[in-house]
Amino acid sequence: MFKKILIANRGEIACRVIKTARRMGIATVAVYSDADARAPFVRMADEAVHIGPSPASESYLIADKIIAACKATGAEAVHPGYGFLSERTSFAEALAKENIAFIGPPVNAIAAMGDKIESKKLAKEAGVNVVPGFVGEIRDTEHAVEISNEIGYPVMMKASAGGGGKGMRLAYDEKDVREGFESVKREGLNSFGDDRVFIEKFILNPRHIEIQILGDQHGNILYLNERECSIQRRHQKVVEEAPSPFVTEKMRKAMGEQCVALSKAVGYYSAGTVELIVSGADPTGESFYFLEMNTRLQVEHPVTEAITGIDLVEQMIRVAAGEKLEMTQDDIKIDGWAIENRVYAEDPYRGFLPSTGRLTRYKPPVPGWTDDGEENGRRGVDGVRVDDGVYDGGEVSIFYDPMIAKLITWGETRDEAADLQVAALDRFELEGLGHNIDFVSAIMQHPRFRSGELTTGFIAEEYPEGFHGAPTDEAVTRALAAIAGFMASAEADRARRTDGQLGDRLDPPAKWEVTIDGTSHKVKLGHKHIKVDGDKIDIALEYTPGDRLVVAEIGDGELAVKALKTRTGWRMTTRGAIHDVRVLPWHVAPLASHMIEKIPPDLSKFLICPMPGLLVALHVGEGDKVEAGQPLATVEAMKMENILRAEKSGVVKTVNAAQGDSLAVDAVILEME
Repeated sequence: MFKKILIANRGEIACRVIKTARRMGIATVAVYSDADARAPFVRMADEAVHIGPSPASESYLIADKIIAACKATGAEAVHPGYGFLSERTSFAEALAKENIAFIGPPVNAIAAMGDKIESKKLAKEAGVNVVPGFVGEIRDTEHAVEISNEIGYPVMMKASAGGGGKGMRLAYDEKDVREGFESVKREGLNSFGDDRVFIEKFILNPRHIEIQILGDQHGNILYLNERECSIQRRHQKVVEEAPSPFVTEKMRKAMGEQCVALSKAVGYYSAGTVELIVSGADPTGESFYFLEMNTRLQVEHPVTEAITGIDLVEQMIRVAAGEKLEMTQDDIKIDGWAIENRVYAEDPYRGFLPSTGRLTRYKPPVPGWTDDGEENGRRGVDGVRVDDGVYDGGEVSIFYDPMIAKLITWGETRDEAADLQVAALDRFELEGLGHNIDFVSAIMQHPRFRSGELTTGFIAEEYPEGFHGAPTDEAVTRALAAIAGFMASAEADRARRTDGQLGDRLDPPAKWEVTIDGTSHKVKLGHKHIKVDGDKIDIALEYTPGDRLVVAEIGDGELAVKALKTRTGWRMTTRGAIHDVRVLPWHVAPLASHMIEKIPPDLSKFLICPMPGLLVALHVGEGDKVEAGQPLATVEAMKMENILRAEKSGVVKTVNAAQGDSLAVDAVILEME
């Protein structure tokens, strides 16, 4: 077994690998860029080596710097995590030349499966179903249009070396191909150093199901069941679960055996994932097609660990050291249900725009996951596990992936795992930047999610006008009114005890008008009860002025509410929605109707940068006439290109930014007449 390994990655996956290595008695080395100098994974490792500036292209993507760090520290092996160099054949070959073990599959398997074009050819030769498409070299945009017309719309354009949702565009017609082809090429070149693109038919009502593979260097390959990854946004997975509510035992066996056969065809070992696209319109489950193989650990691996009890990182390390798998296919079971939500630095209330900045408050529902080696320990604390790599006061930068943490829950049933997600998300305190906690909570509560009728179009279909918060039922609204009234009395009680006030100390007000989402409620606090609109509420809670999280026991359940003080009340967040709550004493409330409403200024004539990013293209100049919906500028943030369009027709009056400029959020790019 190795004595020391280096982790050629950052963030939560670096922390994840370090924890398992530590339990195995293996020393660890971290490598870090300028942006990550104070990151938790750097402090967690036994040694840390600085490898360059913040951009990944100048640090984490430079193999020579990783190898130099191995030599300097005496690391015998490298775990690449996911992304960065994890599927780069040249990196694995360079390590082999230096006699440094690669904790991953053999080079030939990475080469065969890492290239989406070549992997489809191999899969076809092996008798695996593949999606109809064009897998040759595409010369230019005109050639792309010609191919797309032959295949039939809709089609998907993908960067050959792409991954993680980058370098992908869905085209419903010729116009979409012309507009998106060059953008896909650019994203592929910028993120992966490869601008080749392929085009394939887009399967309607598709489900994204993947099979976890695990093999050793002695010819043993197993499948560790499936994961359902259909809920995606911009082809980036948001929710993953294991097992899939769609897959039957017969389907599981057919998929698993086919994926094992494909893996054996390329001499695969270590952990890997075969991604399949499955037609949700075919209840037999026989309409599944090879999509791609990820020759590395997946972001969503914890859900597989939770239902199988197998530590995938440990197995990768043991396989790389030449050990034989101790389990057989018959040993692989499914125990319960696990769901993972990715907590991203993006604002769902503003069209999911990337968000960067400092985490002024970061407090997950349970402490970060620790690897105690116990099978059930992979399920976290009472079925709740948090995998993260950030800290309270840390910064989420523009240079890397926007994922802040992964929240994994395990339950005996799917509904139990989803209920745990909702409760845990309510307790997840995160401030300082936009995040998607409310959004994933809304998904967990959505009737369609609960039914298991999922497709990759779930988010686009269920939130066509964007996300504006989860629906709030009457019981939750009444509970919020009671909680707000109780909190207001506690605040008033503290205020009356402040020294130096005139007059006698009076009892704090016990009668409040609480307005939630435009509807007012009369709240009255008694000696041992709270009434909302004349009805008693069965509620028990504690609140000290200044508390950010209030947990109320309501009947047999509980409601966790995050509360941020405002001038006339609180901004309260729970169950996937934000509520601006106004709380006024009964005798003051009638006067509120006399307040003058503040009308926001009209900003429609400005093109405002919605997120911090790089202006990669400016499509218009001063004096140009534009139509509503026309692309005006393209801004790159967190390695994703975002096209900014005109809200209305007009003429460009002034241009305030140039291509190549780094823009701050709300920066004015141009002004219309």
